[in-house]
Amino acid sequence: MHAAFAAALARLRDWPIRRKLQALALLPLVVVLPLLGLVLLLWANVALDKLLITKVRADLAVAHGYFERVLGEVSASTRAVTESHALQQALAGWAPGQPPPAGLQALLQRFKAREGLDFINLRGPDGALVLADFGPAPGVAPLPFMATEGERVLASVEVLQPAEQGLLAAPLRERVAVPLVATRNAQPTTRSHEDRAMVVRAGAPVNAPDGRLVGRLQAGVLLNRNLPFIDHINDIVYPEGSLPFGSKGTATLFLDDVRISTNVRLFGTANEERAIGTRVSQAVRAAVLGRGETWLDRAFVVNDWYVSAYEPLADSRGQRVGMLYVGYLERPFTLLKYGVLGGIGLVFFSVMVLTALAAARWARSIFGPLEQMAQTMQRVEDGELAARVGALARRDEIGALAGHLDHLLDTIDDNTRELKRWNSELDAKVADRTRALEAAQQQLLRSEKMAAVGQLTASIAHEVNNPIAVIQGNLDLARELLGEHAARIGAELRLVDEQIERMRLIVTQLLQFARPGEYAGYVDAVDTARALEDCLVLTGHLMARTHITLQRDYRATRSVAVNRQELQQVLVNLLVNAIHAMPEGGTLTLATRDAGGDGVEIAVADTGGGLPEDLVAELFRPFVTRKKDGTGLGLWISRSLMERYGGDIRADNRHDGLAGAVFTVHLRCESADPDKP
Repeated sequence: MHAAFAAALARLRDWPIRRKLQALALLPLVVVLPLLGLVLLLWANVALDKLLITKVRADLAVAHGYFERVLGEVSASTRAVTESHALQQALAGWAPGQPPPAGLQALLQRFKAREGLDFINLRGPDGALVLADFGPAPGVAPLPFMATEGERVLASVEVLQPAEQGLLAAPLRERVAVPLVATRNAQPTTRSHEDRAMVVRAGAPVNAPDGRLVGRLQAGVLLNRNLPFIDHINDIVYPEGSLPFGSKGTATLFLDDVRISTNVRLFGTANEERAIGTRVSQAVRAAVLGRGETWLDRAFVVNDWYVSAYEPLADSRGQRVGMLYVGYLERPFTLLKYGVLGGIGLVFFSVMVLTALAAARWARSIFGPLEQMAQTMQRVEDGELAARVGALARRDEIGALAGHLDHLLDTIDDNTRELKRWNSELDAKVADRTRALEAAQQQLLRSEKMAAVGQLTASIAHEVNNPIAVIQGNLDLARELLGEHAARIGAELRLVDEQIERMRLIVTQLLQFARPGEYAGYVDAVDTARALEDCLVLTGHLMARTHITLQRDYRATRSVAVNRQELQQVLVNLLVNAIHAMPEGGTLTLATRDAGGDGVEIAVADTGGGLPEDLVAELFRPFVTRKKDGTGLGLWISRSLMERYGGDIRADNRHDGLAGAVFTVHLRCESADPDKP
């Protein structure tokens, strides 16, 4: 299999350019364009379905708004009756427990007709029935008492059991019973009738003119077989001409899962009677009544598919007792969708065919220039470096490619000449680097010479000490021999003493340079804070030229045993280095603290660039420096000076969240020995 595949690839690779270009032009049209068309068809299908769902969601919102308006109208009508002057006058002087006033029944009937209510009844303050709109109802179970919330009149959807329907007039009770009709996909049931009543009910207090509570009024509308009510909802949601392509809109009220008011028709029956008594599908019932969800999807309604929206209806106790439905026939929109998708597919197919023909035709115009370019490159390979394709009449990519090829050949000639020039420049740079290496070697040689000078200086210092000792001895002898006459030349003798001391100091400094570990100055008890302040005076001219902020943190309580001048030399060196590390300004921190049992530490910290890790380990070696004009001896000599007195110097980067370096001088706290040379 692998060998056959490799052979097929080899044959494809050996195809002539004509066949390759045709395949390259037709392959996207045959493969990619159909895929894009399929993706567009799928997207259009989903988009159209979403548009239908969006439409039915808006329809449900309109129906819900109207239903809420009906609840409000029932509440307002009930409140208007209780506040009417006629009712208060009829109840004037009447007390609960007495027979109802004459003419009250007629008044209630007049109110019912005026407000468009189906039932209205008066109860006492304790909820006991006083009078219904059709007269007394002895021995009939009353409607459950509905309370009011403060002064608000409440209206709600309620379901009345058969025993609770006694306050409905006989014509209303005849509308309640709904025979169940076998419905496809409905949940199985053993019931044959729906004998419960769904009403919109409101209650309000009735007060006498003097403000006494004399009763409570309850009124409402029966929803079972309330065809004007459901037709009005349908006219509001789906007015004439609102649905195109012959689609029909429908609205329905459900008691549980049974249609009790609907304009859905039983198509195929005599006069296409309304589908009252049919039931909703089991899937919709489980979603809306079972889980309390709003259904927005296609659904099978009685005998056809509708784009449907169902929302649950709850009673005053929050229990789901029914559903409100709106929807429209799906078939006209489905046919439209298939027509649109078919049109898109036809357009894509037509574009694919026309594009394939044009691509096959245009492919023929590519071969000539390509062959001409191939011939030109072959001539160049044969040594004819001046060969060029020349100007082409076409200005498309092929013409641009021919121009680029000529430009490339010209560039090759230019680059050849440029390479020769670069070769000359490279030779010059090599010579420069050679001179730089020679300069480095000279610097190393100077360093070696400095070491030799140090050794020579030590020898000279030792040789000079002998004549100094002879001069000092003879001077002391002359002072002794002269006795009291020496006072006459006391000034001259003191001058000689000073010059001898100066020569001895010079010799000592020379010896310190040659062997700094063997010679130390006089040891004093030095206050570290005072020493730092003295050094700041010496470096004040450098600080004045910068934008450096000084911070002091002197916590040491003990003095250190060290030569004051040498400590000052070391601290000045550290301060100068810190100032040089912050050319753009920063913060210089000077700190002292007691360390251990017999030590004091002096810290000089800056906020400069810090120390490279590879430099920290070699920082105190001689001739190690990163300064262009430094010798690399300052820190080496400073550590050597401190080591004479049992101290040390350490360097590190700061670890307190700030950038920069910190140098720490550690010295021992010993009593100053004035006899120590």
